[in-house]
Amino acid sequence: MDENGRFMPKVLQLYLEISQYPILASRIRERMRQELFSRGVITQDRFEAEVREKAILSQQREGLSDPLVQESAEMWQERLRQIRDTLTDFYFAYNLPHDLFRRIVSDVLGPQRLPDDEILTFNPELAPWDILFAKGEEYEALPPERRARIQHHLQEIIVVLLKAMISDHLQFIGLARGLFTIRDLKEIRARRIGRGKIGGKAAGMLLAWKVLQTDESEVAQRLRPLVSIPDSYYVGADVYYDFHAYNHLLEYMNQKYRPQEEIEQTYPHIYDVYRQGRFPPEITRALRDLLEDIGPVPIIVRSSSLLEDSFGTSFAGKYESHFCPNQGTLDENLSALCDAIARIYASVVNPAALLYRKKMGLVDYDERMAILIQKVQGRRYGRWFFPAVAGVAFSRNPFRWNPRIRREDGLVRMVCGLGTRAVDRVPNDYPRMVALSHPRLRPEASVGDIRRYSQHFIDVLDMEANEFRSLPIQDVVREDYPALPYLAVWDCGDYFSPLRPFGEDAGGRMVFTFDRLLGETTFAADMRDLLSLLERHYGRPVDTEFTLDLEADGARPRPRICLLQCRPQASMAEAEGVSVPDIPEERALFISRWLVPHGRVADIRYVIYISPSAYAALPTASQKAEVARVVGRLNQKLAGERFILIGPGRWGSSSIDLGVKVTYADIYNARMLVELGISGTEASPEVSYGTHFFQDLVEAQIYPLAIFPDAPGALFRTEFFEDSPNALADLLPEDARWSDVVRVLDVPALTGGKRLEVVMDSDEEIAVGYLR
Repeated sequence: MDENGRFMPKVLQLYLEISQYPILASRIRERMRQELFSRGVITQDRFEAEVREKAILSQQREGLSDPLVQESAEMWQERLRQIRDTLTDFYFAYNLPHDLFRRIVSDVLGPQRLPDDEILTFNPELAPWDILFAKGEEYEALPPERRARIQHHLQEIIVVLLKAMISDHLQFIGLARGLFTIRDLKEIRARRIGRGKIGGKAAGMLLAWKVLQTDESEVAQRLRPLVSIPDSYYVGADVYYDFHAYNHLLEYMNQKYRPQEEIEQTYPHIYDVYRQGRFPPEITRALRDLLEDIGPVPIIVRSSSLLEDSFGTSFAGKYESHFCPNQGTLDENLSALCDAIARIYASVVNPAALLYRKKMGLVDYDERMAILIQKVQGRRYGRWFFPAVAGVAFSRNPFRWNPRIRREDGLVRMVCGLGTRAVDRVPNDYPRMVALSHPRLRPEASVGDIRRYSQHFIDVLDMEANEFRSLPIQDVVREDYPALPYLAVWDCGDYFSPLRPFGEDAGGRMVFTFDRLLGETTFAADMRDLLSLLERHYGRPVDTEFTLDLEADGARPRPRICLLQCRPQASMAEAEGVSVPDIPEERALFISRWLVPHGRVADIRYVIYISPSAYAALPTASQKAEVARVVGRLNQKLAGERFILIGPGRWGSSSIDLGVKVTYADIYNARMLVELGISGTEASPEVSYGTHFFQDLVEAQIYPLAIFPDAPGALFRTEFFEDSPNALADLLPEDARWSDVVRVLDVPALTGGKRLEVVMDSDEEIAVGYLR
């Protein structure tokens, strides 16, 4: 059978094998005809008569009305030869055993032939999948000595299947070809709907899993029982095309070539159109069968495009993912699943994704979207379903908040509950940041800061309402939650204490510090070792998503890590020899001493500054949203110029009151993004390292920096940014009405030709923006 379950014609199998001998093929076919004639399958005269009849018919099909004139004798003889070969293959394949064909080949090859089990008698690039899987299983079953002789053939078969089923990115193939087996690929095939590739996100998860399973180091052997991947299923990328054809949506596949304004204006309509689409009947049946097989367990439907999670382009957060609690009737669950897939398909043409592709030089690539369907990791607790811990982990820590921290030991950003709060910038909440070299060493120092910069909300699946919900964590996680003592401490006002049963004097307040998880279990060491192992195989730092379950193991629980995805970690270009110069104080425009990255941004001409007080005074959300659009228009206008962004709070936050709600499309030309923490407000910078927004900054080489002007050793010259002449009206006359909020400072025009330079020394934990 081929990959669709159809039996392959015998003649095709024979043709594929004979095509391996292009020079000897004529001698092989001559011997095949001798066998046909001598065994009475067909007489030579009847055979040649049929060859002539079919040759004349082929002339008619090709439009020759006068063959004697229109075709030369040489062309006629070539026509006869090709048809003679085709008929030879046909009659032999359907009338004589295949072993006879192989004996003929062996005789023609003569003494120079290889042993039979060392000959690959077909071209793997052309062969149907059933032949590849059958031959691959045959090879893998050979004793070690014989298998060693055909290992090159087996690897070729595996490479062909990897490229056809998973990904054809060369970096992936280079790593995967020595790790995956035919059995692995057969399992993937059994869990796939459609015929196309399963995409980058699925590829990254499976590659990381195979690294762990095949590495023979003591570390890998220790980790193997502790690390898993979710039960996963795949919708091939070809279904993306089927969906478009079935719903007459092909007109939207060229959105990437439209102007940015048009992409942004038309996307809401396109999104609605996709959600109204239906899947071809055979795909709908396959999805229904999938839901019946897995039962009423929560699933997450994730994007897995062919470009996603690849080396150099992560597409982090560009495409949608959706949770399906899966607690309705089969028809209701199927409708929710189809809707989730359609929404992910629509996100392929969302403005952020298309502009990201342009920025990365991928606009001409035929992006196709596969789908990864995974069982949600976690357990049911009352009406809620969620994991004890979820988050992101990096093998290299991009920021040090203490000189003792070792970058090479990695960083974790984690929350209790679903990991959405760890990968997105959300309002009024903070994940736990963990430097794996020193897991108990926090960025925050005081009890008040720890309380404020802790997790206050939790994302869960409501199994009774059959929906995703974000709720105050105190309303969900109660005293009887099994893992709670390892996740939270008791808030006693001036200090924290280990959890004890709630009492009247306690006030019912917990702070999620994860202290006992980090200090009394092997989680930090396990994660550090896992990241190091993956980085060693990838040959570069890695970025992962995970969940964590605490399994009872005597007096202390045993952490169990579930790896959800793995991709190469984006990084800033390292600036060599960076050190803060000794400059007069009056030349400094700002200084930060908190979570400083490492690098230099020189020759800055423009500063786009959002006035914190003016932004906060805007009375409506729509006006604040328009500020982000003005920034986006400046981002286009200043393309090619060196400019930075400075403004209050959390840029890119989902809460418009906590910062300017920009997207990647609004900022991708900037060189730096500075977030101001303003005293007495909630609009303060978040430790966002590890979010999709942070990933955008890193991949676009936009340095992030937080400044708390009132912090010891910090500086921010408000008068320069607030009182200097504003160039907004000169650059965008139609947006002049926003001049009180959006200020564009032309630095050389204001300083007699000087430009702004920002030097960031993470080792000394200081960043200085100064005029030079």
